[in-house]
Amino acid sequence: MPVTENLKPKKVFHYFEEICKIPHGSGNIDMLSDYLVEFAKERDLFYIQDICKNVIIIKEATSGYEAEEPIILQGHMDMVAVKKPGASIDMEKEGLRLAIDGDDLFAEDTSLGGDDGIAVAYALAILDSDEIAHPRLEVIITVDEEVGMDGARELDVSMLKGRRMLNLDSEEEGFILAGCAGGARVDWTLPLIREERCGERYAVCMKGLQGGHSGAEIDKERGNANALLGRLLYSLCQSMDLYLEELEGGLADNAIPREARAVFVIGEGQEKLLRDSVKDVEKELQQELQTKDPDIRIEIERLEASGGKAISCVSSEGTVKLVSLLFAAPGGVQAMSADMEGLVETSLNMGIVSLKNDKAVVQFSVRSSLESAKRALIGKLKSIAFMAGASQEVRGDYPGWAYQKNSPFRDMAVRVFKDMYGKKPEIQAIHAGLECGLFSAKIPGLECISIGPDMKNIHTTEERLSISSVERVWNYVVELLKETKGAR
Repeated sequence: MPVTENLKPKKVFHYFEEICKIPHGSGNIDMLSDYLVEFAKERDLFYIQDICKNVIIIKEATSGYEAEEPIILQGHMDMVAVKKPGASIDMEKEGLRLAIDGDDLFAEDTSLGGDDGIAVAYALAILDSDEIAHPRLEVIITVDEEVGMDGARELDVSMLKGRRMLNLDSEEEGFILAGCAGGARVDWTLPLIREERCGERYAVCMKGLQGGHSGAEIDKERGNANALLGRLLYSLCQSMDLYLEELEGGLADNAIPREARAVFVIGEGQEKLLRDSVKDVEKELQQELQTKDPDIRIEIERLEASGGKAISCVSSEGTVKLVSLLFAAPGGVQAMSADMEGLVETSLNMGIVSLKNDKAVVQFSVRSSLESAKRALIGKLKSIAFMAGASQEVRGDYPGWAYQKNSPFRDMAVRVFKDMYGKKPEIQAIHAGLECGLFSAKIPGLECISIGPDMKNIHTTEERLSISSVERVWNYVVELLKETKGAR
């Protein structure tokens, strides 16, 4: 029996579970895209699947709504696919293992992909209904939003008639989002020289951090495992000769990394100094993060000796250069908004670090509601990279979504919410990125709002989706579509 068999709204959770059966991490969306096409074909709905695998599905207006302005429903099909260390699941080939805990729906040992599978489920449930009143619906489901909004950037929307868009990619009920930050991905590549070294091998791992979404939760100032590992290694390099063998941390550039690990070689007889130094740094971090990340810890392990055989390690100079680069990299909140209290204006997140063969790669997510501040921060990163001898590449650059002072569509959404719940929703701008900015640039005169049900800890293995909130937001969306009749 399906896990969500008894949940309401029945069709929404049916389609959400169907989506979860299909692997759909960023860059692995072909099967889900094809599933959407088959869905449209089976219902004789007009569809477009472009070369990027974006999908547009059109459903004409129901009786009495033929003269109304179309509505665009929009979300993305990819998820941040992360799993717990050692979890026995291949997220590129296997579906998610759904489970229920009270009001929470989650996936065992992995992220859930409520961001943004619930948008796809809402859209399919609406398209599959003969009972919901609505104007012409233009459903846009994009690809690879989580790695730079690549699908939205490439999508041709010239055939769309709608100038009102309901984005379903938000994570907090009771809020209507009306603006967001722009952003970009920034990659550093540092060339390194390896040499053969003999000595004692150790692994250190930064663990116990909460992580989170690098936009929505960057203001909580949680520990970044990559940055903290850089700090630890920098400290160790001040008191001993250390040669990096392996380095890895983080799973996505837009997720605050929870764990990072390094393997290195040190000289004989330095074990006590190493362990004492690690313990000292651990105590410092536990003191500094006792409120923000109280479970932080550093694990150290002596690995199997090389048996007198030399090990391929990064040179002493290269190790110091890489460690210094990680330690010097800025991170977290860089500026707060002067116009909206509590809103982060500019930030960055060192999401992924890796050491492969003769190069190290460091990947950042940069965000800002000010284009000039975003450019300045990207320039600062380039300057730091240049001084270390690293190259920099910028990809996935997307614009912010500017708040529109006058928006009849937003006003209608506020009115419908108040009529249903007896109070007004909060209108907010957010620091996380949404595709609304790209579509606003493509479609002249577009009015956008973004809503969604309650979710927690997205982009992590602790992700939870509120079942009751899914139903309330569903009822709101259905009513919103109904109330478009006669609204101008």
